[in-house]
Amino acid sequence: MASSSLSAVLLLCLAVAASAQLSPTFYDTTCPNALATIKSAVTAAVNKENRMGASLLRLHFHDCFVQGCDASVLLSGMEQNAIPNVMSLRGFEVIDSIKAQLETMCKQTVSCADILTVAARDSVVALGGPSWTVPLGRRDSTNANEAAANNELPPPFFDLVNLTQSFGDKGFTVTDMVALSGAHTIGQAQCQNFRDRLYNETNINSGFATSLKANCPQPTGSGDRNLANLDVSTPYSFDNAYYSNLKSQKGLLHSDQVLFTGTGGGTDNTVNNFASNPAAFSSAFASAMVKMGNLSPLTGSQGQVRISCSKVN
Repeated sequence: MASSSLSAVLLLCLAVAASAQLSPTFYDTTCPNALATIKSAVTAAVNKENRMGASLLRLHFHDCFVQGCDASVLLSGMEQNAIPNVMSLRGFEVIDSIKAQLETMCKQTVSCADILTVAARDSVVALGGPSWTVPLGRRDSTNANEAAANNELPPPFFDLVNLTQSFGDKGFTVTDMVALSGAHTIGQAQCQNFRDRLYNETNINSGFATSLKANCPQPTGSGDRNLANLDVSTPYSFDNAYYSNLKSQKGLLHSDQVLFTGTGGGTDNTVNNFASNPAAFSSAFASAMVKMGNLSPLTGSQGQVRISCSKVN
């Protein structure tokens, strides 16, 4: 525990140092229309397909949790082939389209890492969620790490201790973790990631479980990739309904429901607060997303600004 705590402190110090080199005005002179271009494209993509907002948000999370917010997840193959990502990550075409637009406006200026970070924020806003100021100036990695993606992205079967450790290792507080989990107020999950919860767990609303079983049969290999909404109440609105669902034992994933036990569990009070206070959730989520975007960015002369997000220059 002492070693892990020290690692988290060191990581936090490095993140603070790196984020100090980021600035919300980074492109004001070199590409003044960058943010407006990203927002317009994201809004159009989400309006075309509501699910895309969650996909872009997840893409950002899966980027930042593995060697920092460096767009490594956008490189073809590698991290994309990791177990948490293969055949589930999506939204690459939206990022590629934005990058192509920006390249015609400001050649090799706006990084893929910054595009992805801003797109995550704009996706949340497009679905009615909070906004926040995004510091800019990240650069793109020249490598990706499939093994790290397999080891560092928290899986859907994690319990509260595992989740707390996983997020804590990245410098997040428990409140940050519960707030970031609220991203599951949008998006969908594959049957293979919640089948065991449906058929083997007891802390699940029986009617909720029954409603999902037809589309998620018990035998492994049957309907593995069938989808269900993470938020059964308002699946395409970024709101605090996720926490009310947890209180009703309607968390889709095991790693969702462990946040609320109803018997005084470690994060019960935070879930209660977010369920009853939308403003508290919005504020905590925005704050945690800024932290997320500050995870080990490449800055200055580190890395590169890719011309195409899917490959190194």
